[in-house]
This record gives sequence, structure tokens and C-alpha cells, in this order.
Amino acid sequence: MHEFLKGGGRQGAAIGSHDWSHSPLGPIAHWPEVLKISVAMMLASRFPMCLAWGPDLVTLHNDAYAPILGDKPPALGLPFSSVWAEAWPVIGPIAAGALSGEATFIEDFPLEIERCGAPERAYFTFCYSPVRDHDGHVLGMLDTVMETTARVEAEKRAELLNAELSHRIGNLLTIVGAIADRTVRSAASLPDARRALSTRLAAMGRAQSVLTKAGRREALVADVVKETLAAHIGLDRFTIAGPAVCLDEQQTLALALAVNELASNAVKYGALSTAQGRVTCRWRAANPETGGHFLF
Repeated sequence: MHEFLKGGGRQGAAIGSHDWSHSPLGPIAHWPEVLKISVAMMLASRFPMCLAWGPDLVTLHNDAYAPILGDKPPALGLPFSSVWAEAWPVIGPIAAGALSGEATFIEDFPLEIERCGAPERAYFTFCYSPVRDHDGHVLGMLDTVMETTARVEAEKRAELLNAELSHRIGNLLTIVGAIADRTVRSAASLPDARRALSTRLAAMGRAQSVLTKAGRREALVADVVKETLAAHIGLDRFTIAGPAVCLDEQQTLALALAVNELASNAVKYGALSTAQGRVTCRWRAANPETGGHFLF
């Protein structure tokens, strides 16, 4: 192995065994010293780096750069414009700037690339730097790059979650205000209002718990009923049966409040006001094709 390729890992070995005789670079033995030094520096780095050399921007890269290529064909010896043909209309002018002597640093740059059999949106933070000889002539370009797709996508998801959280809080505050107003207006006394408001807010909290457990903006009727009753008076005196029906967020809150009110009435005045009383909860889904109602 040539001395300047030693310690270069898989790509160092690949460069050493590659047939360069038909490449614009020519045989390795004839490579200029500045090219050898640039390749040695690139191979020694554990940061993803790619060297594009000469007017054709012949590609050489280190091991750390390989994951960025994904399942693309081997890039060694190909023009940089061929390796990234799908993104070349965007990155070509940046590469041309490097060849003219202008370094460019860009953070979280979005690119549509193909590397897993299909186009995908990816983000990169990279620097295209000109590589000069001892006379100052630009002979190539060094691409130092780090893929930031995972971080950018995580930040986007966090923004969406924050927006969703803000929306949910706004909705909840509106509902809480309406419940508090109705409770105070209909209560016989302040202690009664306090107790009623406490149980209703608790029912809302349990409905939100069901939505949170589901990890989405919908919940099953059975989960809402069981969660509300279990925390309210327990399930041992209930028979609960019905098909799997999904409710959206507003419907979940409405059903939780309704079940809470029905259970409270049953405890005070109905079947659960006696030691032997039982309650059956059943529901029937509406048929989207024939119409009808959800019956509880």
C-alpha cells in the first residue's frame, strides 16, 4: 500500500486497489503531492469528508462519508456531479463557487436525494472548501459534511407537538370555563358547586389520560367508560359492553363528562344508591353507510 494511504480504513484500501489508469487523475504513482496530502488528511479524519479533484471533480471519500451515500453505487472515481446527480442543480453552483476559490458553509440545507431506491428529503450541514497547491491555484474541493436529518425532523415534530399542545390547552380552558359557569349557576350551594366542579374536572382529567395513553387524538368508548367509572366509583357493580368505536378528542371529553354525571346520579338517586343495585352500560355504533346514531 502507498504510504499516504496507510491507516485509511476501507476507503484507503479501495483507493489503493482502484484502477486509476483510465481516470482523469491517472495512476497513483503520478499523483501530485498536494493530492496525496489531501487524500491522506481526508482518510485520517473520522468526520465525513469527500475530496472532489480536478475539473471533473473526481470523487474520493473516507469511511465516515459512506453512510451519507446510503445504498448508492460506489462513488469512488466518479464525477461528484454524477454521484449527486439528483441534487446537482442545487449544489452544482455551490461546488462551482468552491472551484473559483470561494468557501461555502451552510447549515441544515434541504436536499431531495436518492440513496435507498426512492427520493427522500434529507438535511445536511456542510462546507465546500477549495483545495489549493503551493502556488495558490485551486485544484479541487473538499466537502466536509454532516447529515442533520434526524435533528431537523425531531425539531419539526417538537414544533408540531407544541402547536398541538397549545391548541389542546386552549380547548380545555374553554371547556373548563363553560363547566365552571354551568356548575355555579345550577348548584344549590357553594359546597355543592365545589364538589360538582371537582368531580367534573376530574372526569376531564381522566379523559385526557385516555387520550394520552392512546398517543393520538382519539380514544375507544370502552376505555373512556372504564377509566371514568373506575376512578369514580369502581367497576365491580357495572356491566360494560359494546363494539369498538373510536371517538375524537371533543367526543371523548363529552362522553367522559356524561358518564360522570350518569354515575353520580346513579349513586345519589338510582341503582347504585342501594347495596344490591347494578348498572349496565351498552352502546351501539352508527352505520356510516345507512346512517343512524350512536346509541349509549
